Amino acid sequence: MALKPRQERVLRAVVEEYIASGSPVGSRYLSERYGFEVAPSTIRSDLAQLEEGGLLDHPHTSAGRVPTDAGYRHYVDLLVVERHEAPAAVELDLQKVRSEIDGALDETADALSRATELLAIVSSPALTSTTIRHVEVLRLQSAAVMVVVITSSGRVTKRVFHLPTRIDEGLVEFARVYLNERLAGCQLGTRLIESALAAPELGAKERAFLDVLRPAFRVVVEQDPGALHMDGTSRLLERLSQQGARNLNGVVALLEERYNLLEVLAEALRNDDVYLRIGSELGPPSLQACSLVAANYGVGNRSLGTVSVLGPTRMDYERAIAAVRGAAGGLSSLLEEIW
Repeated sequence: MALKPRQERVLRAVVEEYIASGSPVGSRYLSERYGFEVAPSTIRSDLAQLEEGGLLDHPHTSAGRVPTDAGYRHYVDLLVVERHEAPAAVELDLQKVRSEIDGALDETADALSRATELLAIVSSPALTSTTIRHVEVLRLQSAAVMVVVITSSGRVTKRVFHLPTRIDEGLVEFARVYLNERLAGCQLGTRLIESALAAPELGAKERAFLDVLRPAFRVVVEQDPGALHMDGTSRLLERLSQQGARNLNGVVALLEERYNLLEVLAEALRNDDVYLRIGSELGPPSLQACSLVAANYGVGNRSLGTVSVLGPTRMDYERAIAAVRGAAGGLSSLLEEIW
């Protein structure tokens, strides 16, 4: 939706007031609080057009407006452009971990969570550069198969699956050939792996067999204790609970599994500027009451990992964007010194 300058101001006012108060924002309040220099009826008309364009919604007929995911998106896109030059200073106590990358990542997550009062997530350099080198599929017994995954970092994981019926040797050979053709060179935690396992050109029997083997590729990520450095889970859950978010158990389960988080962060790693995903833009249903703000850190022109915060859609985006940029910049400077 192309907005006129006053409509941009009205949308911004609604978003910022709602973030601050959590209460729907009405035309009378906007007219009295902001110097729009137009009648309240004009503000009501602007609100109605913004709602028609999908940027605002209202809880019930007589209530004021609240931002939709699209409204937040429009707002933060403008914010990213306006605040590009202004990262916030996030205090990192990195002197004690100058020679220990994992310690620096933990300290960054802790400082960022404290600065934003959100869940902070920092992905490790090792994970972002790890790809699948080779996959082996072996039939152990008539109804048992083992999947061996070898990564570019030399990690080897094995997973045994028991099926209720006899396994066709031809199906095992198909899986071995297909998985090596499609997954060799794929980065861990990315959607490419998921899409290959459910490719539409596969037959029903092949797709069902690959679906059984799917957890073998998740365990590669989940067995790496240093893949993600997280701090502030309780802060996130408390904020979501305060704002009436549902399915908190689903959020907890996803944070424990971490696989879906890695998939989202892998997408962020391919982005040059601040990466934002708001509400329904985040794939997993349990995260659709949340927003993610991320930025890359690295050395020179090489991105090594991501620094991010996860919080409710009603978060202080300006503060989060500045803090994430500042933390990513501080971590990059440290790595420049070490490497």
